[in-house]
Amino acid sequence: QPVQMTQSKVAPKGGLEGVAVANSAIGKIDGTVGELRYCGYLITDLADHSDFTETVYLLWHGVLPTKGQYDQLKAELCAKREIPALVVDLLRRIADKQAPMDALRTAASLLSIEDGGGDDADREANLLRAVRLTAQFPTIVAAYDRLRDGQEPIAPRDDLGHAANFLYMLTGEEPNGEIAKMLDVCLVLHAEHGFNASTFAGRVTAATLSDMYSAVCSAIGTLKGPLHGGANTAVMQTLQSIGSADGVEAYLDEALARKEKVMGFGHRVYKVVDPRAIILRKFSQRTAEITGDARWFEMSTKLEGLMKERKGIDMNVDFYSASTYYSMGIKPDLFTPIFAISRVSGWIAHILEQLANNRLIRPRSNWVGQDSLDYVFIDQR
Repeated sequence: QPVQMTQSKVAPKGGLEGVAVANSAIGKIDGTVGELRYCGYLITDLADHSDFTETVYLLWHGVLPTKGQYDQLKAELCAKREIPALVVDLLRRIADKQAPMDALRTAASLLSIEDGGGDDADREANLLRAVRLTAQFPTIVAAYDRLRDGQEPIAPRDDLGHAANFLYMLTGEEPNGEIAKMLDVCLVLHAEHGFNASTFAGRVTAATLSDMYSAVCSAIGTLKGPLHGGANTAVMQTLQSIGSADGVEAYLDEALARKEKVMGFGHRVYKVVDPRAIILRKFSQRTAEITGDARWFEMSTKLEGLMKERKGIDMNVDFYSASTYYSMGIKPDLFTPIFAISRVSGWIAHILEQLANNRLIRPRSNWVGQDSLDYVFIDQR
């Protein structure tokens, strides 16, 4: 049943903060204690014991899979990794002209070209689309990155996991097993986060009974914004501009004096530290140990400590994901597309949930303009 909302002439907080717009059984956030659950399961437990494929099944079906169900989804995802030739041709044309998220949005739209379901919008048809979209996002991002560097795309392998295959398609080399496992957990951590901006955008589009590709493209366009998906790229750019741990304090002093936002800190929902950020701090440290370059981790820990001391603000999920991805050899402008590689599973879960009990999303606004104006002819203005 829809949530009953009382109408009021009092405007809500900006950005719909604190406004419940629907019922959902997918992601639950308790920002007062720093807790995130997917379909009832703590994110910390999923990070420790699950993997991205199992998490995808959980989000789409609401329950953890049996061994048979897990193996089936894994096989389906592996079988659908290759992208259509038309999408490769498109990427070849736009790779040096469009930024990564623009290219992903454009390519994702074209994935519908080989959709054999036509206008069939039942759950089973949408689950087939869900598999294709989730399987092919990593292939699109990797192919785009290689093409813009003047290299040919690398075909996916079906003997590697979701994260390991992505890293392989980026570099042509089978990745370090521990690095691949950490990236897989990163995908688990980013897969779902309630009614964030991109998820809500996807649900709004789905609620019109538009198709899944359109809903996902709405979400991609929303994720592109620096106030949503682009924050970890901004964190890495900040660290690169500082250069070393010795420059962190001076940078922060200047940023606070100018009242600039320090990216990677604070969150609309969490009043304490984001539980995902704690896991990512460990990953940042471990990737630094594996690569032998601790500079980015050292800068990050120093900045984290100073921000807590000076402003009392905790880090969020974006902060340590920046140094983690960069230490894995991933370019900063690919951080947001990797977010999409993960979050597409959550978007799809919400699209499926929206369609299962659909009602057009049509909020109202409070009128704050002028009333009772009389038209003035142009020669009298």
